[in-house]
Order: sequence, then C-alpha cells, then structure tokens
Amino acid sequence: MALCLLLKRRLQERKIKESSHVPESKLKPEVEDLAQAEIEIFRSVQHEHFKEEIKTLCSLNVDGEFLSREAVKQHNSSLKKTSCMYRLDPYLDADGILRVGGRLRRADMSESVKHPSILPRKSHITELVIQDYHHAVKHQGSGMTHNELRQHGYWVIGGTSAVGCFISKCTICRRFRASPQVQKMADLPKDRTESVPPFTYSAVDYFGPFLIKEGRKEVKRYGVLLTCMSSRAVHIETSTTLKTDSYINALCRFLAERGPVRQIRSDRGTNFVGAKRELANALSEMDHEKVSNHLLKANCDWIDMEMNVPSASHMGGSWERQIRTVRNVLAVLLQENGTQLDDESFRNLMKEVQNIVNSRPLTVNNMMSPGAPEPLTPKHLLTMTVKVLMPPPGVFLREDLYLNKRW
Repeated sequence: MALCLLLKRRLQERKIKESSHVPESKLKPEVEDLAQAEIEIFRSVQHEHFKEEIKTLCSLNVDGEFLSREAVKQHNSSLKKTSCMYRLDPYLDADGILRVGGRLRRADMSESVKHPSILPRKSHITELVIQDYHHAVKHQGSGMTHNELRQHGYWVIGGTSAVGCFISKCTICRRFRASPQVQKMADLPKDRTESVPPFTYSAVDYFGPFLIKEGRKEVKRYGVLLTCMSSRAVHIETSTTLKTDSYINALCRFLAERGPVRQIRSDRGTNFVGAKRELANALSEMDHEKVSNHLLKANCDWIDMEMNVPSASHMGGSWERQIRTVRNVLAVLLQENGTQLDDESFRNLMKEVQNIVNSRPLTVNNMMSPGAPEPLTPKHLLTMTVKVLMPPPGVFLREDLYLNKRW
C-alpha cells in the first residue's frame, strides 16, 4: 500500500514519465509513507463496514469532536440506538478516520490513546492487527493482547470476543495451553462383570520388599496380593523371594484356601512369566482329554493366565489400586510394630491387613443417611460378616517386642 501511494504521488507530481523505468532502490517508502498507508487502509475498512455511520457523521458538517451542546444533541439524534457505535460517541478526524470520542480531550497523552481508531469485529485487517500485537506480547492471554491493542490506539468492536476468537485459533497458544485430552474408557472385561463366586477371576501382583529380623540378620520378604476382579476382595500371601518357585508355592496356598480359579491376570514380571511356562510344561505332559473331562464333571476349568502387554501398568489399575490401599494400612501398622518383625510376625501382620482391607465399604453412597442399609463390603461376600477382629487379650508394652512375646 505504501509503494502504491508513493507511485501515485510521484505520478501526480509529474516527477517521472509514464514510459520511464524507476529503479527499485528509489521506491523505498519512508515512515511518512507507511503512516499514510495505514490511514488509507483503516479508512477503506471503515467505509466498507461503517458506511451508514460515516454518512450520518458527514451530513452533520462538523470537523473533529462535537463540542457544543447543539452539535451533541444533533449527533445523538442522528445515530441509531441500535448502532454498534452509539455509546462510543464517534467522530471523524481530519484524515477521515472514525475515532472514539469521550471526555479525555484534555488528558496529557497521545491522541491515538485518547481517541483510538475504530475497527470492525470481523475483518481481515482487524485480524492482522490482533495477530501483530499478540505476537508482540509473546503469545500471552487475551487480557494482555487486548490491552496492548488499546494502548496503541485501536478500538475493536467486540474486542474481547475478537481477541479471544483469534487466540483460540492460534496454534502456538493451543499447543501450550490446551487442556489434556480425555480418552474414552474401553468396555469392562467379562471377568469384571460376570456373576461368579469370589476369586473365580483373580489378579496377582507383588509389593515390597520389607526388611524383617532372622536371628541377627535382616532379610527381605515380599507381599503377594491376589485380588478378586468381581467382589474387590483381597488375599495376601508372603513370599521369601521373587523367584518362580516361590510364586508357585504362594499360588498353591491361595488355591487351597480360596478354591478353584478360572483365570489369573498379572503383568509380565519374570516370576509370573516363569510360572506360566512351568505350568504350561507340566500340563503338556498330561492326558488333556481325560483331565478336561474330569474337571468338567467337577464344574472346574483350566486356569488361564492372562498377562498385560509389556510396560503397560495402567492395564492393571484394578489391582494396582488395591496395593495402594494395602500400603495405606501398612503405613500405620508398621509404624507401631514394624521395627522387630520376624517371619512369623510378618505373615500375621499381612493377614491383619487383609482383614482390614476386606472390611472396607465398596461404595460410599448413602452412608450418611440414617435409613440406608449397612454398606456392602468384600467381607460380606466372603464370610457374610463385616466386623474387624478384636485384638488378642492382654496388655503389651513396646519392650515386649524385643522378647519372646511376639504373638
């Protein structure tokens, strides 16, 4: 625009002929040319969007602001109350630019700040101006961008909405300020919804280690948490190592107490993978048809060992959450009695934790209602009781932990 105006002025002044060639180096616009180009652009945009208002103001034959009472009265009666500029007290300056009026004529500040230029809400020029000042404030929020716009003498009709709409489409702002995307959860697996006895569908995971006393040595012990996928009950066993044979022994104790299991889920720990391989090798030596017929008569089935994909602990959230619950209970119990535990005391402590966790309510709805029934707990489904066992009788001192009264 500045180059066009520069050529136009030179042709009007007849400094060059129509047939002559002007070098590009002589057509560099100066600051005055850029300022005049900005005025021409704003004047064109305003005549396109505020044609009726400009026509009304031109018919009043008043240069600059309306200073007399009669002019103000005529101005207010001429503009429609439905116009977007009725409250802005608009006027045309000497360059024909539509500006905001007001009561700041005597303020000691620049004219562009006292009477900013009016820009339409939806215009390509308005979008370019907002983009320029949005980049100038380094992609800050709509408040700082709008303030920068006003400080440089621009009044956008519906400026807050215009700036917000532009920032919502700014790729850099969307990248840094976008809210996290929420993925729709998949359907629950069959073993979470089927009506089966407790621990028919189970999941297993290890937690620990815990340091216990064995004579004068400190050795490591681990907890083996088995979770019922349907009743949310837990069964805790102890393990001396992380090896496969230790896990198989814990699994045998679990099956002897809880009965047949149809499926066990786990992550891909080396002990779980090893146990699956060992059991698969043992099953391959059996007469599958004969064993299968026998199990079907007893209403039993093979134990399927389902494993999560590698490095996907979120797939085991239903039993990983139970480990957190167990650790919350252990934090208090170990604070009181965790300094001098031996192997037998450690197993006893884990069973107490199992009893407490299985007594938790499965839902907290209507717990404060006086007419609500007793909250359902995993222990209701296992033993039809809910009370936590009373401690053993007798008064015990902390010094007894260092003697033989470990029970």
